Amino acid sequence: MERPAWAPPGIDISVPSVSRIYDYYLGGSHNFEVDREAARQAMRFMPGLPKIMQANRAFMRRAVRYAVAEGVTQFLDIGSGIPTFGNVHEVARQASPDARVVYVDHDPVAVAHSRAVLEGDEQSAITAADLRKPQDILGSPEVTGLLDLERPVALLLVAVLHFLEDDDQPHRAVAELRDALAPGSLLILTHASYDGVPVPEEQAGRAVGVYRDIRNPLVMRPREDVARFFDGFTMVEPGLVAMPHWRPENPPEQEDPYAFSGFAGVGRKG
Repeated sequence: MERPAWAPPGIDISVPSVSRIYDYYLGGSHNFEVDREAARQAMRFMPGLPKIMQANRAFMRRAVRYAVAEGVTQFLDIGSGIPTFGNVHEVARQASPDARVVYVDHDPVAVAHSRAVLEGDEQSAITAADLRKPQDILGSPEVTGLLDLERPVALLLVAVLHFLEDDDQPHRAVAELRDALAPGSLLILTHASYDGVPVPEEQAGRAVGVYRDIRNPLVMRPREDVARFFDGFTMVEPGLVAMPHWRPENPPEQEDPYAFSGFAGVGRKG
């Protein structure tokens, strides 16, 4: 297999990566055949997976614009993945030219590609770190250099927490991040769930099994477990809802049924 120029040396391009699979679902070009094959296997059971990812991105963009309208112009995007069109810094800058963004990912391809995209951008940065170790993120030179944690920050955890198993203590990780944020900060979150998936749970479970087989287990949490991530935050209207129902710009009825899979919400720290 030939290694493309954008693939960092040292990564194993024979093993699928969650961020490259996501890139494939969104129509990106930073993925390998091994990623596309894993994606196609999952789509045999849930053909609407790309629609879920598109709904995720659309929610993220609406939430970023909401944050800027609320006066929050600092963004910490953990599990940011491979930059695609309409990324956080682009959306935020359109609304506020002085917006600052720090991206965080532990996938070497996502980090390398983000560095290339952000080169020369003094208001954005990428750091290689893992959500399971919040202090590594908070203490990184990128966060301490670009963000003022004494002022409100929008913390984005979009389509990432479902890759943390319960043994990883994801609720504790979110609480550690929350405690480091100033009052008025926002938590912007989406999470996979069997709730709203338009196929039988057993069938959806086979798609989830593909992720388990590539050693990236996808944890489908029920609504009450997702709601617990917002402990210490006050939910912004309309609360924890399917992605198309969060402050839609278009009538949600026009959305693909798959777009209603899982949950999205925004909370404000008091």
